[in-house]
Amino acid sequence: MRIPPFYHRPSWQRFLAGMAIGGMISWAVFLFIFGEWQEKYSSQINKQEIEIHDLEQEKKIWQEEFKELNKKNREQLTIQEIKIKIKNSEKYKLDTFSVFEIEDEIKENISMMMAKDIDTVYKSRELIKRIIENKVIKVNEKRYRLEVKEMVVYTTLSIHLNIMLD
Repeated sequence: MRIPPFYHRPSWQRFLAGMAIGGMISWAVFLFIFGEWQEKYSSQINKQEIEIHDLEQEKKIWQEEFKELNKKNREQLTIQEIKIKIKNSEKYKLDTFSVFEIEDEIKENISMMMAKDIDTVYKSRELIKRIIENKVIKVNEKRYRLEVKEMVVYTTLSIHLNIMLD
């Protein structure tokens, strides 16, 4: 069996040469189009990576701000300060230093309420009232009792008292 000698005929030579050249041209077009697509997709992927990185940084910033706000809110929801004020100290002719000592002693008695959350202090306001009202205070050889007139529970526990002889 023998292969036919088509390579001698110019028409077959042109056909085979055309197929070879067409194959090379189509391969070049394919590589060009594929390269363009690859370049387009790789640039799109790079843009998306940059955008993802920016969004992650933004997310971190938001999370840090959120944590700071939560921390501030927690601080605002606790008792930061206790203020005691005696209203009628002039009635018993108490000097300023004696009034200051009484207020300071009451602050020490209820100092356990510092840094407690507002809800806990509000629920135990009757206990605070009884602690203050059951306390007998000696000033200038006289015994005094205190009466709670007003109590405001917020970040500052503010208590207004009246003093009376025991």
